[in-house]
Amino acid sequence: MKKKMLLFSTITTTLAAAATGFFGFALSNKLMYIQQKDPDFVRERETTAKRFDEVWYNQHFKCELNIESPNGYTIRGILFQPLQTNNTIIICHGVTENKINSVRYARLFERLGYNSVIFDHRRHGDSGGKTTSYGHYEKYDLDAVVKTVKAMIGDDAILGIHGESMGAAAMLLYAGTVNDGADFYISDCAFTDFSILLKRLAKTELKYGSIIPIRFADFFIRLRDGYSFKSVTPAEAVTHIEKPVLFVHSLPDTFIPATMSLELYNKKSGPKKLKLFEKGAHAQSFNENMAEYEDLIHEFLESFIYKKIPNEPSSSNVIPFASK
Repeated sequence: MKKKMLLFSTITTTLAAAATGFFGFALSNKLMYIQQKDPDFVRERETTAKRFDEVWYNQHFKCELNIESPNGYTIRGILFQPLQTNNTIIICHGVTENKINSVRYARLFERLGYNSVIFDHRRHGDSGGKTTSYGHYEKYDLDAVVKTVKAMIGDDAILGIHGESMGAAAMLLYAGTVNDGADFYISDCAFTDFSILLKRLAKTELKYGSIIPIRFADFFIRLRDGYSFKSVTPAEAVTHIEKPVLFVHSLPDTFIPATMSLELYNKKSGPKKLKLFEKGAHAQSFNENMAEYEDLIHEFLESFIYKKIPNEPSSSNVIPFASK
């Protein structure tokens, strides 16, 4: 009887371990090859919401950017130059989106006196790359984009980076671990730690309370894609960023909680600003609070960027804020 019970227990344990391991493998697969939004859907969504203007897009489509990634593929982007200035903002979209989602921010920064660069992250839109890594490999791609843009606009121009969700996480990882190479950063709804986010999503979305499958997923990610979840930790990276950072989040966000931006803000030393909007789901702060969002960025730039420029700045450095 005891032998039968031991055998049954062994079989049960083995099956449970196998099931957990399979779940971890499946989760790593889902993360690496997360399904993208259809490009036509993104364009139609943004057009219907009047955040994408085809006429403006075609009129100010200055040139295509084909940037070689240090990871071995081509990053596809677009430079918009509606203004007679070299001041430029690089815009990083969120996971499953593409560069068309970034056009709304390009229009925002045009009103604030900036030309813009939008691009597709690896394995998104028109860019190459086999997997999505939630900021790990994307931060090196961003470094390549920054170096290319800097070579185009010159050292005297102001360069900023705006990131949304995964794009914000990649931006913070870039600034904190690769190169603090921009003059300012705007982090919209970034996460603090990818493993913590996954544990939270596994509990809330998948109703799975154990963290063991997350550990298995991390094992398979390391084995299959060459990085660990520990390397995707913006909360650590942000402690090394010296340039000004504006943290933005919406309190109703249930995907990435606003407390994560609060934690990032608290960990960042030096110039910084935080705004938590009362309205907006995940990555909807701008869509739900457009005027306030624009005013917020204007105030941030006035406080941390323009006041640092001595004497009379040239028109290539500072464009007066255009009223809406």
